[in-house]
Amino acid sequence: MTVSDIQAIDVHAHYGQYDQGPDLISTFMSGDAQRVIDLARLAQTSLTLVSPLQALMPRYHADTLGGNEHAAHLVPKHPELRQWVVIDPLKSDTYVQAEQMLASPCCVGIKIHPEEHGYPIKEHGRQIFEFAAKHHAIILTHSGEENSLPEEFVPFANDFPEARVILAHIGCTIDDDPGHQVRAMQQSTHGNIFADTSSAQSIVCGLIEWAVAEIGSERILYGTDTPLYFPPMQRARIDRAQISDADKQRILRDNAMKLFQFSDAEVPAAAG
Repeated sequence: MTVSDIQAIDVHAHYGQYDQGPDLISTFMSGDAQRVIDLARLAQTSLTLVSPLQALMPRYHADTLGGNEHAAHLVPKHPELRQWVVIDPLKSDTYVQAEQMLASPCCVGIKIHPEEHGYPIKEHGRQIFEFAAKHHAIILTHSGEENSLPEEFVPFANDFPEARVILAHIGCTIDDDPGHQVRAMQQSTHGNIFADTSSAQSIVCGLIEWAVAEIGSERILYGTDTPLYFPPMQRARIDRAQISDADKQRILRDNAMKLFQFSDAEVPAAAG
């Protein structure tokens, strides 16, 4: 088997309407569940973990509760998908909803987005991580911008080892320094900080290779941010990265299998 044959697990995806205004780019970056599945198949991806864009957008005005309900009904109909339940700490009802949805086998953890919901993680992170620790839940978070600086997650991850957090978008930054996510992982005292490859910055020559050289491949996960980005492009970046095949196997599939405790029976063996 070659690297390109590996059936990947995409830990960072969405579905729905990209709602940032009535422009052509928003249309391109939107897609229903079937569109997301079709794109995943083009990238040899057998399982995609999605959050509904309805729960994140439009900025500061998302219908988080409605988006989560939609995903909870939709995702079980598609064996190629799993759900992230979205929490907005500014809306206390989302914690109640998440507590219920985390009990579903189709729900893999908690999605947060400080930028879209409009809150600084340094002010709300303790509450989020305390909740996640109580439920031994995995958190997927946007990272790299003003409200979601990777280093600001470190104290919470260190205080709550039962929680695990994936810092999305290796290389995403507001200050031209692509190393924030990697350094946050290095500062983790419990090894419970991970990162994914979904940033557009991943196309920069050397970024993925540098991250693996700095921290190893064991806590780097494959993510695409589909349908915002084109998954075959993101997949090719890992397939052709100048790292070992063992590192590619871990990033594309094995790390997610271990982190989410998926069994071979749970994850479709082929993407198509």
